[in-house]
Amino acid sequence: MSHPMPFFGSVSLLLALVLSVYTLLAGTLSLWAIARGRALAVAPERIRETARRAGVASFIAVSSAAFALIWAFFTNDFSVDYVLHHSSIALPGFYKFSSIWAGQEGSLLLWAWLLAAYGFVLRLRHKSDITLHAYASTILSAVQVFFLLLVVFVAQPFAIVPGGIGPSDGFGLNPLLQYAEMVIHPPMLYLGYVGFAVPFAFALGALMMRYPGEKWIAITRRWTMVAWLFLTCGIILGMHWAYAVLGWGGYWGWDPVENASLMPWLTGTAFLHSVMMQEKRGMMKAWNVWLIFITFILTILGTLLTRSGLVSSVHAFAESSIGTWFVWFLVLVLAVCLFTFLYNRDHLRAENHLESLVSRESSFLFNNLVLLAACFTVLWGTLFPVLSEFVQGSKVTMGAPFYNRVSVPIGLFLLFLTGVGPLLAWRSTSLRAIRRNFVLPCIAIIVTTIVLMIAGVRPWSADVQADGSVVSNIYALVCISLGVGVITAILAEFLRGAHVVSTQTGKNLVESTVLLTRRNTRRYGGYLIHFGVVIMFIGLAGSAFNQSKESEMSFGDSISLDGYKIVCQSYSEDSNPNYDSQFALLDVYHNGSKITRLAPERRVYFVNTDHAQPSTIVAIHSTLANDLYVVFEGTNPDNDRPIIKFFINPLVNWIWVGVVIVIFGTFIALVPPLKPSTRRVEVPEPLLPNAVLGGGLTRGTIPMNAPEGPHV
Repeated sequence: MSHPMPFFGSVSLLLALVLSVYTLLAGTLSLWAIARGRALAVAPERIRETARRAGVASFIAVSSAAFALIWAFFTNDFSVDYVLHHSSIALPGFYKFSSIWAGQEGSLLLWAWLLAAYGFVLRLRHKSDITLHAYASTILSAVQVFFLLLVVFVAQPFAIVPGGIGPSDGFGLNPLLQYAEMVIHPPMLYLGYVGFAVPFAFALGALMMRYPGEKWIAITRRWTMVAWLFLTCGIILGMHWAYAVLGWGGYWGWDPVENASLMPWLTGTAFLHSVMMQEKRGMMKAWNVWLIFITFILTILGTLLTRSGLVSSVHAFAESSIGTWFVWFLVLVLAVCLFTFLYNRDHLRAENHLESLVSRESSFLFNNLVLLAACFTVLWGTLFPVLSEFVQGSKVTMGAPFYNRVSVPIGLFLLFLTGVGPLLAWRSTSLRAIRRNFVLPCIAIIVTTIVLMIAGVRPWSADVQADGSVVSNIYALVCISLGVGVITAILAEFLRGAHVVSTQTGKNLVESTVLLTRRNTRRYGGYLIHFGVVIMFIGLAGSAFNQSKESEMSFGDSISLDGYKIVCQSYSEDSNPNYDSQFALLDVYHNGSKITRLAPERRVYFVNTDHAQPSTIVAIHSTLANDLYVVFEGTNPDNDRPIIKFFINPLVNWIWVGVVIVIFGTFIALVPPLKPSTRRVEVPEPLLPNAVLGGGLTRGTIPMNAPEGPHV
């Protein structure tokens, strides 16, 4: 029996592999000839151009393969083994998209396609710096060859079932993945993972060719920012999925695969901070190169963890031998990076040195050290089961209490640096400037602390979180108070600059703020990102005050908790071709007044024999103050009475609101600023943000219609 679309997909992947190998070999040959001044039978520039075009063609070939797999899913072609194990006729079309990357083969094809798409855009933009882009294109093609080798020879997405004829229906999709966010979460996460390959390729290429100056950073900044933004969105979507689907009342459980996505985010954030020191002062060149190297290596390590079976995770794929391929690829990447660095390390000499501990440079340095300490902590805890098994013969897992004991103080110190950094100047900050700039934030911190303690927050008490760990309220008190202080500093910066613009232009304060932001999108986009991060920190601090209660509930029964009361009105059942469900109708009262009705649900998916466990659909009523979070946990097997668990989770919505602000701030920072003019506006002492994407002034002036200093 013929299988035209699977055959078409397989041939497309093989063609993409051939084209990528040609891009790698031809690109390497042309760059070697140009660097050495060697004569070839064909001009090296022409060979380089053919390599670029082959790279563009490889994107078309991988896209054709991706289309073939989508076609197989939507036509229910169960002769394809991958479709058989991850889809079914009853599966809604919306979730057939998430089925594409639900398993190992499809997710690797998604990685290969996204990498080809990034390479496609890079090769179309090659004229901004032809040689540097040629180096980056060649390095990307090497990474692409590795992933195409996997999908062509190791994890084949178009493998046909034995006998060539599939059953009449498939096994279906894992119930945990049948949620709207899982159609978006993996692509976002992969866009971040794969996206960091581009700045890695530029950094490695710039070091290989001993690229003069810091222009390569300006070229790669947007690539890095976009990858960082996608990874941020992917992590947060994963948090929200865990919160809304798993039914345990939390959103971050320090799962190994969660950790795998967090580690490159931490080092990528450190890189986005420290490159400003290289741009401004010519410092930390070697540090920055290794930060982006490590970020890329951690994305590959994260992929290894999800596919090798090294660690146990609800997110991980089944154990397979593919992990060996990733181990050797990691060794190869590390060897190439180390050799290139050692061979060209004299090119990375710093032009300046740290002059004062009370300076912008020191805040960046401490920020980097803290982020790397956090990354090492997460890496150590994630790999500890593997190391303990190797040394002792038994796996010892590091739980949430370990991570919280270390990460909470680290997070508070990062929050402190977020507030201090904008108040420091380059090189050295005068005592007078410190006194002036710290007054308002310090007052805000003191007032907030007093108000919280009057409101009943007792720093000497502690609360148990959803993951079972105990967190002292002192951390929440410090976090919220510091957060208010940082917000005060950020708002003061906006108001100070807007007042100057208003004085010069006659515009009102709102219009002046908009104009101020447009003149220096990088600086004020960085402020907005910091603002969003602080809002997220405040939301995270709310977990210290979580409360929960569990009870069997029949008709008319109720649960009361902290002024809220839920009353069971009825239970009902439903059925559709994909699953059977039970749900409860619960009325919620606050201080005697009805505020909403919630319907938590429990589903049993009967088409998926590999994942037959029931799935929860949590009912959530959200406000800025708290979330009412209700889970239908099933029935007591002894008396068949339904079990309801009720959580009150304060400030959770602040996390999601903070993310929206971070996304908005990143878009602002990506927008080119207004063009400069000769007119300048005098402003008070500059306060540059120690922001993820900050930038700004070095003197007490703002050019009209443009930022001073480097910008996006």
